[in-house]
Amino acid sequence: MTRHSAHHSPLTLLGLGAMGIALGRTWFAADHPLTVWNRTPARAAALAAEGAEAADSAAEAVAANSLIVVCLMDDDSVQKVLTGTDLTGKDLVNLTTCTPAQARARAEWARERGARYLDGGVMAVPPMAGVPEAGGYVFYSGSQELFEQHEETLSVPLGTRYVGRDAGFAALHDVALLSAMYGMLAGAAHAFALIRKEDIDPASFAPLLADWLTAMAPSVHRTADQLRSGDYTEGVLSTLAMQVAGTPTFLQTAEQQGVSPELLSPYFALMRRRLADGDGVEDLTGVIDLLVR
Repeated sequence: MTRHSAHHSPLTLLGLGAMGIALGRTWFAADHPLTVWNRTPARAAALAAEGAEAADSAAEAVAANSLIVVCLMDDDSVQKVLTGTDLTGKDLVNLTTCTPAQARARAEWARERGARYLDGGVMAVPPMAGVPEAGGYVFYSGSQELFEQHEETLSVPLGTRYVGRDAGFAALHDVALLSAMYGMLAGAAHAFALIRKEDIDPASFAPLLADWLTAMAPSVHRTADQLRSGDYTEGVLSTLAMQVAGTPTFLQTAEQQGVSPELLSPYFALMRRRLADGDGVEDLTGVIDLLVR
C-alpha cells in the first residue's frame, strides 16, 4: 500500500502565495499526491519538505499530472507561466483573480491548446482552507464535465459552487459579491466616522452596527424578486420618495459631525435621479437600472 489511495487524485499546483500554500497543504494533508511549482523556489521547497514533489519548471509541473490548478497573481502571470507548457489533454483549473472577459478569453486559449478549462472565484482567505466550518468556498464555471470529474478533489480545501458553463460566471459572481462587500464597508466607515469625535465607544457601537446590517441584508431577496418581475412597487416597505425626502438629514448630520459625505452622496444622487425619472412609490431597485449602461 502506498500513502496515497486510488481515490486521492494527483494534481499539480502552480503558484504558492498565501492562498496557494494553504490549498496545497490541505490537499497534501488529505493524501493527494501533489506536484508544486513557484517562481520563487523557496516556497516550493517548503512544501517539498513536507513531502510534496517540487518541479524545477512550470512545464515539468504541468507534465506531471492531468489536473492542473493555477493560483497566481493575475491573468498576465497565467499567460507567462503557462506559455511553453504542453496543455494537451490537461484539465486546467484557474483560481487566479480575473475579470469575466479574461476568464472567457483564457477558456478559449486553453481550448485551442487541447485543454479543458474551469475558472474559479475564491470566496475565502487562506486560513479558511481545510476548515469546512469557516464557510469558505470557490465559485466554478466553465467545463461542467471537468467540474463533475474533479469535484471531490476540488472540494477538499474549500467548498464548491458551480455556476454555469460560461467561463466568465465564476469571476462575475466573485466580483459582484466583493463589490457588495465594499459597499457595506463604505457604509460602515461612514457610520464610524459619524461617532468618531463623540464620547461613544466604537467597540460598543460595533455590535449595534453588525446587528443592523444583518437585519437589512435579507432585503436583497425583495430586490431580486422585483428585478425578476419588473414590478419595483412589489412589497415596498419604504418608498423611493420617502427615502429621498430623508436624505438631507443624513447630509446635514455629516456636515455637523465634520464628516465628508463622499461615500453617501453618489448613491443619494442616483436616488434623486430615479425619483425624477420614475415613480415615487417604487423601491430603490430602480437605481440599478441607472447603473446599467
